[in-house]
Amino acid sequence: MDDSANDARYLELFPQWLRRLGEDAAALVLAFPSVARDDAATRSLVAGVNYIFKSLDLIPDGVDDLGYMDDAFVIRVACALAIAERPEIKKGAVERLAEDARAVREFLGSDYARLESYIEGLRKGGARGRTVEEIATDPDVRAVFLSELREWSAAYQAPSFTRDPKTLAKLRAFLSARLG
Repeated sequence: MDDSANDARYLELFPQWLRRLGEDAAALVLAFPSVARDDAATRSLVAGVNYIFKSLDLIPDGVDDLGYMDDAFVIRVACALAIAERPEIKKGAVERLAEDARAVREFLGSDYARLESYIEGLRKGGARGRTVEEIATDPDVRAVFLSELREWSAAYQAPSFTRDPKTLAKLRAFLSARLG
């Protein structure tokens, strides 16, 4: 597939991911009780959805579409990492989002490995005063986190996404800068 065909595919796919970001986060909330335990797979899932809160605090005005696409990429790759750690969780939303990670891999090319490393690093991080470890291991912290994520996903409004190849170039640059 040539670059213009790939660009056309991404320009159709990515706005759908933006529209579904809230639904995808809510689906992961529903999947979480069946996959949660203190292991790398759970930490990948928690890191991916916790990143949404970290991202909300970092998204500067005017780049909501790029910032939320970043979130959409992170939860997809986090699901792929979780399934790689524990294949038996390959079902429902986790499986669907992990399958979408193939498009992220194709879009990012060599930067995909940097995104995977970044997400693995998020397992040791936190957002809004709670760490991934606390969410994964403390039922009270997890309950508050999941409740806040449900609330956010219900209130989420997808930003516009300009269907122009320049938007894809901006997205790649944004992600490259974010991955440092």
